[in-house]
Amino acid sequence: MSLFRQGSQYLAFGLLQLLLDWAVFVAATALGMPAVPGNLLGRTCGALLGFWLNGRFTFARDGQQRLGWHRFGRFLALWLVTTAVSTWLVSTVAATLGLQLAWLAKPMVEGGLAMVTFFLLRHLVFR
Repeated sequence: MSLFRQGSQYLAFGLLQLLLDWAVFVAATALGMPAVPGNLLGRTCGALLGFWLNGRFTFARDGQQRLGWHRFGRFLALWLVTTAVSTWLVSTVAATLGLQLAWLAKPMVEGGLAMVTFFLLRHLVFR
């Protein structure tokens, strides 16, 4: 697999995933949901889309998609760790600087986590 091809697809799918995650987070919290459950809801929606897209396209090998419950279990373990970090950071911003700044901070938080997650997905989840 070409690292460039995987990286390009991961970036494109990641932007779509981030947009969904962020939109759900903003909508949920704008409707009155606290930041922590709003972040969990957004990340869950984005994660399900991302797992499918990355397993089906980004990390596929020889036309074979890389999905299944075994990979989903590894993905879930990684997602729980990154979600804990994301939720802590976003909720801290919301509590200290306000919800609107948390809306702005969320894409930066998720973007930073995505860079680390790419290599973990490539070597631990979709191997």
